Amino acid sequence: MNAEATLKGNVLHDITHWGISASIGAIFIVHSLKKFDPSWQEWLVSVGIPPELQLPIALAEFIGGVLLVVGVLSRISASIVSIILLGAIFHIRWENGFFISKGGWEWDLVMLAAALAIIVAGPGRISISHVVKKIPRFLQ
Repeated sequence: MNAEATLKGNVLHDITHWGISASIGAIFIVHSLKKFDPSWQEWLVSVGIPPELQLPIALAEFIGGVLLVVGVLSRISASIVSIILLGAIFHIRWENGFFISKGGWEWDLVMLAAALAIIVAGPGRISISHVVKKIPRFLQ
């Protein structure tokens, strides 16, 4: 009975771990798509961000999201996503306060916490990094 509980616990842990990475990745993929639109440059300028950062931000969100979903270079991807989230929190949303209903940073904080968990825990066993085993652990 104990071995069965341990096996089920490990499987649930793996599924949950992948679910967090895949969810964060999917959210960033979807949000990145609007950032490829040239009109997004105007919004960047309106919040004081150089328009030249449009493509790097869009690519970082899209590629980082894809890598999080499949589980390759998860720690690096989550680190990049964390930097983007910190920029969103402190440069764009901070003055709006905490609550998302007022344009605040509460949702960004939840996403940041999940990204930090991925940085600490790595990609998990449901990932390409786990299957390939040739990627150094600190890069997984």
